Amino acid sequence: MNNAIIATDSASAPKVTRIGFFERYLTLWVALCIVAGTLLGHAMPSTFETLGRMEVAKVNLPVAVLIWLMIIPMLLKIDFGAMAGVRRQWKGIGVTLFINWAVKPFSMAFLGWIFIRHVFAAWLPYDQLDSYVAGLILLAAAPCTAMVFVWSNLCGGEPNFTLSQVAVNDAIMVVAFAPIVGLLLGISAITVPWNTLILSVLLYIVVPVLISAVVRRFVLAHGGHSALQRLLARLGPISLGALLLTLVLLFGFQGQQILAQPLIIAMLAVPILIQVYFNSGLAYLLNRKLGVPHCVAAPSALIGASNFFELAVATAVGLFGVHSGAALATVVGVLIEVPVMLSVVRIVTVSKRWYEAHTA
Repeated sequence: MNNAIIATDSASAPKVTRIGFFERYLTLWVALCIVAGTLLGHAMPSTFETLGRMEVAKVNLPVAVLIWLMIIPMLLKIDFGAMAGVRRQWKGIGVTLFINWAVKPFSMAFLGWIFIRHVFAAWLPYDQLDSYVAGLILLAAAPCTAMVFVWSNLCGGEPNFTLSQVAVNDAIMVVAFAPIVGLLLGISAITVPWNTLILSVLLYIVVPVLISAVVRRFVLAHGGHSALQRLLARLGPISLGALLLTLVLLFGFQGQQILAQPLIIAMLAVPILIQVYFNSGLAYLLNRKLGVPHCVAAPSALIGASNFFELAVATAVGLFGVHSGAALATVVGVLIEVPVMLSVVRIVTVSKRWYEAHTA
């Protein structure tokens, strides 16, 4: 999903293209891949069982390769030097950090407890309830890092704020993701395999961040921003293709279970939808209360609501396996992210006059 092409000028302000054809209809491609994966998994169970057994230290190798192809091109877009501009919009950044790290993971754990363990429990496989809750927690504990540039552009957001916020979030994620996930899984009475969780953080955050930082610096040093933009344009289709192929694999692993209980996806979508609108609305209102300009409040609300689902999928697969309810819960987030976030963009755009009537 994180495939917007981001260029930077001399002031390091991101210039984002309008949402492209593939990104605009990503939900359609995701839905088609889900259908294809589910049918293939049902028709060729032995093939997907073989792929599922290709593991090293509980890390599924085919999925791991595909997720690296998703994550590294996305991280190449991030300029960590932008953190120097944090002080200019400290109120908006403070609100987003509060939502991302103090509200969203905990509210999702609460929603998972309500809907998965109680409201929908009778219609879900009993042995997967813990895994579904864990997947929802993993999804909420990883704030989105690149598609938010597209959302920010669509609602007239301040580009320097968006860049600074993303850089800060990525830096925090390196040290905070594992402890927050471990805490919430523990609160939810889910056994935390710490070795696997730490390995997932190293594999899918630390190493990709280091690789992308080195590659970005090398490209900028030898070809400048135009060379970086050309590289991102070439890598964009690879990243999107890896995402779609990952979905085919994951839903192939889950194919028989989904066909047996197709309403699982709809039930998992309910807490995700509620937390998106709750967190974006809370961030938007807090920014309005603090008198933050709309061009900062809008992307702040969007960053506070969206998820870094690539990391969530990777960690869910590493912790619980490719056939787990956790993996399924995280990929449901991919299915609904684009239409839901576009609706949030619409809300913050049409409410601009109401917002500025207070801040003025």
